[in-house]
Amino acid sequence: MNPELKIFTHLDQATGNPAMVDVGDKQVTKRIAKAQSIVVLGNEIMQHFTGSDIQTKKGPVFQTAIIAGTMAAKKTADLIPLCHPLPLENCKIEININDQKEVVINCTASVTSKTGVEMEALTGASVAALTIYDMCKAFSHDIVIKETRLIEKTGGKSDFRRDQ
Repeated sequence: MNPELKIFTHLDQATGNPAMVDVGDKQVTKRIAKAQSIVVLGNEIMQHFTGSDIQTKKGPVFQTAIIAGTMAAKKTADLIPLCHPLPLENCKIEININDQKEVVINCTASVTSKTGVEMEALTGASVAALTIYDMCKAFSHDIVIKETRLIEKTGGKSDFRRDQ
């Protein structure tokens, strides 16, 4: 066995083949993860921002993105190989415009389980960003999904918090 394989949790220790992590011996704890995606829409699209949303022929962009992101977070195990299916207790997506006129999507997911919800939060934020792209591309294709990142996670073996 290659000793370097130990650092990759989704590889079988004996064979090096992909494997789901065995969480059988882990403790059930409250686990929360927050992820963020940033979308740059540009002035051509942002001129359609009124009140708290962008209205298109397809409907309200941010409201639709919240629904899509929530649905995606609930389906993460169907999208990401080796992800444990989790019964999410909560998924909250918030969309705001920052000082640089960028769309900031925050997705917070929580569960009481033996494994974390980072992938659910990241998936929710990512799909919300993709939905915004899809709904705004009729105005312009000059859209950049700038970054998607984990902001924080709590519960389990270790906590993580990114300095913003």
